[in-house]
Amino acid sequence: METVNIKINGMDVAAPKGSTILEAAKLAGIDIPTLCYLKDINEIGACRICIVEVKGAKSLVASCVYPINEGMEVWTNSPKVLNSRKRTLQLILSNHDRKCLSCVRSGNCELQHLCKALHVDDENYYEGEKTHYEIDNSAAHMYRDNNKCILCRRCSAVCENVQGIGVIGPNERGFQTNISSAFYMGLGETSCVSCGQCISVCPTGAISEKDCTDQVLEALNDKSKHVIVQTAPAVRAGLGEAFGYPIGTNVEGKMVAALRRLGFAKVFDTDFAADLTIMEEATEFLDRVQNGGVLPMITSCSPGWIKYCEHYFPDMTENLSSCKSPQQMFGATAKTYYAEKMGIDPKDIVMVSVMPCTAKKFEIGRDNENAAGVPDVDIAITTRELARLIDRAGLNFQALPDESFDSPLGISTGASVIFGATGGVMEAALRTAVWKLTGEEADSPIDFTEVRGVQGIKEASYQVAGMEVRVAVASGLKNAAELLNKVKSGEANYHFIEIMGCPGGCVNGGGQPQVPASVRNFTDIRALRAKALYDADASMPLRKSHDNPAVKELYDTYLGAPGSHKAHEILHTTYVKRKIHEI
Repeated sequence: METVNIKINGMDVAAPKGSTILEAAKLAGIDIPTLCYLKDINEIGACRICIVEVKGAKSLVASCVYPINEGMEVWTNSPKVLNSRKRTLQLILSNHDRKCLSCVRSGNCELQHLCKALHVDDENYYEGEKTHYEIDNSAAHMYRDNNKCILCRRCSAVCENVQGIGVIGPNERGFQTNISSAFYMGLGETSCVSCGQCISVCPTGAISEKDCTDQVLEALNDKSKHVIVQTAPAVRAGLGEAFGYPIGTNVEGKMVAALRRLGFAKVFDTDFAADLTIMEEATEFLDRVQNGGVLPMITSCSPGWIKYCEHYFPDMTENLSSCKSPQQMFGATAKTYYAEKMGIDPKDIVMVSVMPCTAKKFEIGRDNENAAGVPDVDIAITTRELARLIDRAGLNFQALPDESFDSPLGISTGASVIFGATGGVMEAALRTAVWKLTGEEADSPIDFTEVRGVQGIKEASYQVAGMEVRVAVASGLKNAAELLNKVKSGEANYHFIEIMGCPGGCVNGGGQPQVPASVRNFTDIRALRAKALYDADASMPLRKSHDNPAVKELYDTYLGAPGSHKAHEILHTTYVKRKIHEI
């Protein structure tokens, strides 16, 4: 690798040719602050927080886009640089709603952090006109408060450049510039898919999920209700970050203990329903292959992807598996099988789900998600909301013991825990589909490593029982569009496709703990969180969904068999063909 030698703050630094000053400084252990910059997503040098001094340059330069060259001399913390950054922050605050104490991002706000670091206080340094915007509450999953927006454009960049949707972007010019939808439509009136990736990258409290923690507490305090909770696999790999654990720490045991102390009657694992999903999905896949069904079959676990397909690829909704997502399957099972077993009226069960995904808030209100005549899931909260509940209850998370999920809906296999990583659903399905095709348990493979990893698109082909099974995996909706367009054009031919709405899968969901750009730009948080799930899978005694004893009992005593009429009534759903900008 060719390197370039420069000086930063008087120190010799060697960095790869083509690096920016920001990247070279990082290699030297120097963190240059940023606000708008997201590597490979939003490299526009607009916020002017990352400016530095370069010898010979006529003005300060934006380090995030300024390339290094041999012999360059750079200063990242000179008085001129620090004063400029401070002035920029003061100008931002002059048109900012500074209600920090009540803001959802207080203590985890990149703007707040920079103001503290540069000694920018709450004084009105630049008096003058202020803009005011009404809060947009039109979407089911989130709100937008432009009074806290700093026009960094991260949200619109990730929506357009990563997800390929572009339902939000800058409108107007100059002082009137604001981030909004076309024609100022409410976000809920657009073809937004509720993925929440814009929330993940926002540096302030301008956008966030709709908080349902008060609803959860109200339910827990209602003695007439039986309140149970399920947690998705990716939550255990992200929740710890809210309590000081390194990225990628599996805190399953403490999470269960915390939920129990919050007062839930039962603490269950969505992984149980992930195993159930595989049983139904693998059965559906084999039926399509053997009986001339619509192929390729595409997974249906990601509600952001499902809504995207309905809006942007409505002609491919027949390719979608009819299986409900694990969240909805769990709720449906809880309000039928579990309710009957416990002698509880489904109307008296409150099903709370903890998800890494903001689109789950939209999903619980979809049609045909009410197997017992009541909603399968009543309240969906994000990983972040669970962290707030734990804080609100005064629980010392790190001091909690490790506890186990309740039975029977807390029993799961390694196949289900990897659902949270891109490729995980495909691998879990293959473990069971291969067994079904061959009928040979001992020789049935466990690991399908070809579909692992954070690449946007992965392909693989397997010889199973004399037939070739061609599969593909995509995460991030722009990658999904690329893959599906190849399928539609005939350029690519697959039997089975897994698509996750969020890049890297659920571990990088829009409801996971927010990671500042200073970390996100230089650390693959997707890979670290996914590793926690693959490590858990490798350590589990049961690693194939069809080996789950609780799932076997469910079929033996209640559903009959995978794909049965009763299973379809409870565990399957339908889709709609939506128009762009129509909900």
